[in-house]
Amino acid sequence: MIQSPEVLAAKNRAAALSIASNTILILLKLIVGIAMQSVSVISEAVHSGIDLIAAIIAWFSVREAGKPADDDHRFGHGKIENVAGTIEAVLIFGAGVYIILEAVHKLKTGTVEIESLGMGAAVMAVSALANYLVSRHLLSVAAKTDSVALEADALHLRTDVYTSVGVLGGLAAIKLTGIAMLDPIVAIAVAFLIIKAAWDLTKTAFFHILDVKLPDDEEARIHDVMDRYEGRFIEYHKLRTRKAGHIRHIDMHLVVPKQMTVEAGHTLAHQITADIERCLPYSHTLVHIEPCPGGCERCAVACPKIDTSSIV
Repeated sequence: MIQSPEVLAAKNRAAALSIASNTILILLKLIVGIAMQSVSVISEAVHSGIDLIAAIIAWFSVREAGKPADDDHRFGHGKIENVAGTIEAVLIFGAGVYIILEAVHKLKTGTVEIESLGMGAAVMAVSALANYLVSRHLLSVAAKTDSVALEADALHLRTDVYTSVGVLGGLAAIKLTGIAMLDPIVAIAVAFLIIKAAWDLTKTAFFHILDVKLPDDEEARIHDVMDRYEGRFIEYHKLRTRKAGHIRHIDMHLVVPKQMTVEAGHTLAHQITADIERCLPYSHTLVHIEPCPGGCERCAVACPKIDTSSIV
């Protein structure tokens, strides 16, 4: 259930790459945006600034979440990644609202003057390419390590790709039409994309803090495992699932014949939990064994649901 040092190192390297990339892009966008007096380019610099904060949070959270359980955190530190993702979502919401307010102010005052369109377009193109490459790497590492924080950071950067392309398109439209007021309009469109990304991130990170169940396809894998053991138990119920960071917590009640020995019940539960972990990595599964209450006409060893060789 605990991730290996190699996996933790890969997560840390990916988070550090995101920090370095965002730092460079912030400087480029700020310098060019101020030189151009472009609210859409400056809005992208603000967005990258939020990205940098998010990347630092992600870097910190993957380090802390990788720590083993201790006396104060007996279920481990996995939810730190969910908290980090939630903080990222709040920051992204704030950035989106700020950009909208600035753009609306520009539209009301009519003070929009754009210079050096070619320089701005070049920065947006570099930003889109850099964020695409970094986000693709982060998504790859997140998929391999099941990291909520890295996935959140990757989705955030992927949104930057779309917004950079949007700003690039806006600058091109200004160049073709000469209408500078397109700049704040593009900035507002970028802001709505940012807010949409914040909502998607909230669903990914925050809801797991509330212990929502695992996705339907993951629970289906658990049922598939149980189907493979049909004939070795009577039934199972009270299946509960949740996720904390990269760790999946699963528990259930397993009803077995009352003649089954403790050793046989323990062996069966161990086999089931091992198979579930093979299907769903980083799972912690707890199986509560219950004896069948009886009452059937063909009770005990004659139970038609049970392979009698499995009860001893």
